[in-house]
Parts: sequence; C-alpha cells; structure tokens
Amino acid sequence: MAAILIDGKAISEQVKARVAEGVEERLAKGLRAPGLVVILVGADPASEVYVRNKANSCKQVGFKSETLSLPDTTTQLELEALIDKYNADNEIDGILVQLPLPKHLDSDQLLERIKPDKDVDGFHPFNIGRLAQRMPLLRSCTPKGIMTLLESTGQTIRGKDAIIVGASNIVGRPMGLELLLAGCTVTTTHRFTQNLPEKVSQADIVVVAVGKPGLVKGEWIKKGAIVIDVGINRLDCGKLAGDIEYDIAKERAGWITPVPGGVGPMTVATLMENTLYAANCLHKV
Repeated sequence: MAAILIDGKAISEQVKARVAEGVEERLAKGLRAPGLVVILVGADPASEVYVRNKANSCKQVGFKSETLSLPDTTTQLELEALIDKYNADNEIDGILVQLPLPKHLDSDQLLERIKPDKDVDGFHPFNIGRLAQRMPLLRSCTPKGIMTLLESTGQTIRGKDAIIVGASNIVGRPMGLELLLAGCTVTTTHRFTQNLPEKVSQADIVVVAVGKPGLVKGEWIKKGAIVIDVGINRLDCGKLAGDIEYDIAKERAGWITPVPGGVGPMTVATLMENTLYAANCLHKV
C-alpha cells in the first residue's frame, strides 16, 4: 500500500491562516501589525524566488514587510550597519538575511549581529542554545515546520527512533534537537557515517537534508516509517527531485512528503509563525 502524502502546501496554508487571525487580533486590540525585513544581497535566482515567496506570505497574513535587494558589492560593514538599524527599530519584529551570501561576506558574523529576539530564522547561537536546553524561543524555521508536518500525521512520535541524514547548522543539527525535545531517540548522520543503509532501515522517522538527489534509496526505508525529504534538486532534465528515491520509498513508507510541495512551503509558513510570536511575546510595543 502506497504511503499517505503529507501535503506541506495545504498544511502551510492552514498555518498562515492562523497567523492572519493572530494579526487581526492584534489590530483589534490597537496593536501594530508585526514587521519583518528581508535582506537579499546579490542576484541569485533561487534566493530571489524565496524572497518573493516570503514577501507574498507577509502580504497574505497582514504583516508590515520590507525587502531590501542589495548589490553583491555590498560590504560587511554596510550590512552590519543595516542590521543595527533594524535591531533598533521598534516596529520590526524579525530580521532575515537571505542565504547564501556572496563569498566575501561572513554569514556567521552577520547572523550573530541580529538580536536574538529578532532572529526569526532561528539561526542565532542563543536560540539554538535555548533549544538545546529545552527552553526554546525562536526556533529554526525548517525543523520547526517539519515538526508541524509530523504532528499532521496524527502519530505519536514520542519514543520513536528517528534518523537525520545531514548535519547542517540550518536543518540537521536543530532538527535533532527538535526531535529530542519531542521524546525521540535520535541518530544524526553525516559524511563520515558508516553503514548508512542499515541505520536508515531501523528508523521510524527519516529526515533527509543533504542536497544530493536520490542519496537515500527507497529500499532502505522501514515499512510504515514517516519520511521527510528536505532536499530539492534540479536534475539535468529540468525536473525537481528530493534526496530520497521517492517512487520506491512511497511504497514502503507510511507517510511521505513530496518534492516539491512538502517541506518548502512549511519553512515560509513557520517564518510567519515566528514573526508573530516575536511580536506577541518578545516585543511588547
């Protein structure tokens, strides 16, 4: 029996509808709309699409939003000054620097420059540390969005064996912390991991975020597992594909995300959630 599809697009619309209701409640109380600024440096086509999607979502939920498109000649000092400006702006609840940045810029320093209470991407070491100590505030958007997808299955994940293929700072590492917080037994794999097929085959929950099409073979998937494919790769034929061998995996899994239309929309929806949370709970002005 084929797996149940986890429709990230539909679930993301539900999340954004709840955020829009939260914005309306703020306005009814005489409070301002949440504010989000997105900073794009250079002209990376994929980044331009992501930034446009974020701007459209802000409009959909009723946020005040600003998108700054800067040339790839922008210096580190200029960006730091811009971040400082919005750190001090009481009408801005979230600051997002779109990654990747041009090579001459230090993304780690820039992300740490953002005040933790305005780090709606959830990348600041302060926010990752809070999550590690089981006291989350602003949580990384993709992992938190994946937790919403897991909840949508209606399955109890506490006590389950989970594996994360990929140990990036953006997805893999915070994903492990999210699953630990939810009571899973977590294995995080990386390029030095041995016997990957065996480890994947034992997992009740599989999250893959590597950026290599078809890295995880469908035959590795445990019968009935929940499978989350974060990867989105454009093949030579022009087709989009995930990191998991989808056609075979869907015949073994209990639930699976499609690519596209799975994790991607949830990242943007969770950004909206985080910005509303920052406005309601971290910025009482």
